[in-house]
Amino acid sequence: MSKRNISRRKFFGEASCAALGTTTILSSVLNLGMANVLASPISKPTGDYKAMVCILLSGGNDSFNMLIPNGAEYNEYSNVRTNLAIPQNDILNLNPISPGMGLGIHPAMPEIQSLFENGKVAFISNIGTLVRPTTKAQILDNTAQLPLGLLSHVDQVMHWQTSFPQDRSNVGWGGKMADIIQSMNSNQDISMNISLSGNNIFQNGENVSAYTINRDTGGVEILGYNEPDVYHQLMTSGVNSLLNQQYQDVFKSTYSNVVRNSIESSSAFNEALEQVGPFSTTFSDNYISESLQMIARTITAQETLGMERQTFFLDIGGFDMHDELLANQTELLGMLSAGLNEFYNALDEVNMNECVTTFTISDFARSLTSNGNGTDHAWGGNAMVMGGAVNGQEIYGSYPNLALGSDLEIGGGIYIPTTSADEYFAELALWFGVSPFDLPTLLPNIGEFYTVGSGQNPIGFMQL
Repeated sequence: MSKRNISRRKFFGEASCAALGTTTILSSVLNLGMANVLASPISKPTGDYKAMVCILLSGGNDSFNMLIPNGAEYNEYSNVRTNLAIPQNDILNLNPISPGMGLGIHPAMPEIQSLFENGKVAFISNIGTLVRPTTKAQILDNTAQLPLGLLSHVDQVMHWQTSFPQDRSNVGWGGKMADIIQSMNSNQDISMNISLSGNNIFQNGENVSAYTINRDTGGVEILGYNEPDVYHQLMTSGVNSLLNQQYQDVFKSTYSNVVRNSIESSSAFNEALEQVGPFSTTFSDNYISESLQMIARTITAQETLGMERQTFFLDIGGFDMHDELLANQTELLGMLSAGLNEFYNALDEVNMNECVTTFTISDFARSLTSNGNGTDHAWGGNAMVMGGAVNGQEIYGSYPNLALGSDLEIGGGIYIPTTSADEYFAELALWFGVSPFDLPTLLPNIGEFYTVGSGQNPIGFMQL
């Protein structure tokens, strides 16, 4: 199918890093340009709230067993996958608005099937990190400019977060986006980038870093700080005494200020959460659902927090399945599907679904060929996007011919992506309110795949 219409420790230091992510103290000090900077004058201040939720399927999701041929091409898929093929009768059928290749999804994802059929989920097929459009012939004759460290976990998960695959960087496109539009938020004391998974590259900008929360309590606080019993009041008094001292050493002074600001931010954050009533939606008892519940609560508190724009980051590990693929992926995709459905339903309760877009990324897809009981590292794969502003019930991009030796297969069941991560991220950024002319700042290679300022959607999956 082809459719182109053009993310509580007791140790005292945890609170000190909460407003910056779980960085080292030295890193925190060196990044104290931190979360309160002027925005670029060419950002688009729309005045309406929007949030993006980036979900990293860490380790490399075998996404050709998530989005699966379910028509005439099934035999081709089954022949390549051998013992790892999902039985055709188990595949959950998809009925996209635009006709094309018959596709379905993993049997552990009935909630996603329902959301897709209701127009709330779309898939982006054969997407990956690219420096520029690349052909098999260019790779075979060594003329292609390939992403640095292709097939490497460390490099590819970095490239998905920076969208600069020809080099290594610790500045993410979500962080650069926050550098541009952070000032749209009336609250400048808490970063617009909120992480449920500690420090990450995606949300790290030149001036803005992630504000780290946890799925249980929200803002991270010093355990026992300001509690009413005598022991904890003595402890609180001691902490305040340390923070109120005047330090001549710049590192001590800066660290003290970071701790004080973090305590104040955590207090304000948690007070805002306390004003959010419980959801009628019941969330499952696992890391994915609990994290998504905390994101939903934070989104619901956005007005109290003074937020017009927010990004969220959640890292779900366990997708590096060199063994026991079928059982392990079934478990993880099942939790992901249920959790996303719960998240969507909770946001529906508070009429926020039109404001929130959730999207998946992963290191890479995995080889179509089996290594015995699992799969190895590959390249192009499939991603998923969910939300009320998504042009759902569609599959975007070009699902590849899965035959070994095809025009996109470069050996071992590894496929060249035909849609770039840049196009995916550009469309999300435009929906978020970034000016088209800021896209090259966020995504240095975007001009290789999309004409900036054309007025057309890079892919077409968002209502812009």
